[in-house]
Amino acid sequence: MTEQKNTFADQKRKTVESAEFTEDGRYKRKVRSFVLRTGRLSEYQRQMMNDNWANYGVDYQDELFDFAKIYGNSHPVVLEIGFGMGKSLVEMAAQHPDRNYLGIEVHTPGVGACLAYALEKGVKNLRVMCHDATEVLRDCIAENSLGGLQLFFPDPWQKAKHHKRRIVQPAFVETVAKKLQTGGFIHFATDWGNYAEHMLGVLQSVQSAVGIRNVSITNDYIERPDFRPLTKFEQRGHKLGHRVWDLYFIKE
Repeated sequence: MTEQKNTFADQKRKTVESAEFTEDGRYKRKVRSFVLRTGRLSEYQRQMMNDNWANYGVDYQDELFDFAKIYGNSHPVVLEIGFGMGKSLVEMAAQHPDRNYLGIEVHTPGVGACLAYALEKGVKNLRVMCHDATEVLRDCIAENSLGGLQLFFPDPWQKAKHHKRRIVQPAFVETVAKKLQTGGFIHFATDWGNYAEHMLGVLQSVQSAVGIRNVSITNDYIERPDFRPLTKFEQRGHKLGHRVWDLYFIKE
């Protein structure tokens, strides 16, 4: 019989995957912007989480984060939602020691892989979370506290009936803008043309109200900036002729 795992990493995985119920016991259905894949958490990834969470992990809390306490400095904090296996996030943290990075990912294999690569690269300015990003933004991030928000290749939810599940919606951008410092940025990237148009439309619909400006000289998309690492996923797409759209807005 296989031994039942009950380590920190496995408990974190169960917490993210757990169903939620109302006070009278009914299942609480939530419209999530992500699908919780049940990919295997390898022993190595499990060990990385168990051994390094104290130094790299941040737990969800129902009060605002004190970033100066978390990172030990006052550098601007860049939040990345959905970092996948974390390679590009770690590379950005290594390339920008004058910034702090906070990555959120609900899939524990990716969290474990990210921690392993962070250790390999020796980065100190990175922290990770394993929780629903919308709840973290709502409950843990103070207004005017972020230097930037990155969202690269989120689930496009291709079917029209599922577009409501896309994380980029007016309310989401309005929330993000409130959390940004003056001069802070919003950087989205996608390889789905329909989602790129959706993202641009959402950003344009609220930009005047929330005080953000598109840096694109054509008022739509920018070329991939050098500071966004080219992922294996993106390289594979380029070989297949897939285009990638980057959007970059600044809070004024």
